[in-house]
Amino acid sequence: MAKRKETSTNTENRNYITSCDLTYAVCLVGGRWKLLILCKLEKGKLRFGELRNQICNITERMLTLQLRELERDGMVKRTVYAEVPPRVEYELTEISLKLVPIWGLISNWGAEHRETMLQKNTAEAENLIEQQ
Repeated sequence: MAKRKETSTNTENRNYITSCDLTYAVCLVGGRWKLLILCKLEKGKLRFGELRNQICNITERMLTLQLRELERDGMVKRTVYAEVPPRVEYELTEISLKLVPIWGLISNWGAEHRETMLQKNTAEAENLIEQQ
């Protein structure tokens, strides 16, 4: 993966956006896969293959990239054992363990929002049918 230039617009935007603590936190765990990876590690250490098997539709490349970013950001600890074949385990760091109750709340909020939107869309569809 290529490094971004320090003067690139993307880097400047990231530096500006992450000056807000909330946005900084969301950037750390944002994206399609990071929260899912962190949630899978909530129960304890997992090897790469175990993670890949527990997350449907993630490619090995994407899992590798996301784990590298999470490790770089101090969210995941990677332990390599000197064995043949090599064994690598991933686990949550102390700081990322503090997110466990927070993502529980976010999950509950997501379920509530999804249900609200489903009810709204159903009501709108019924209104359209009645108008016809």
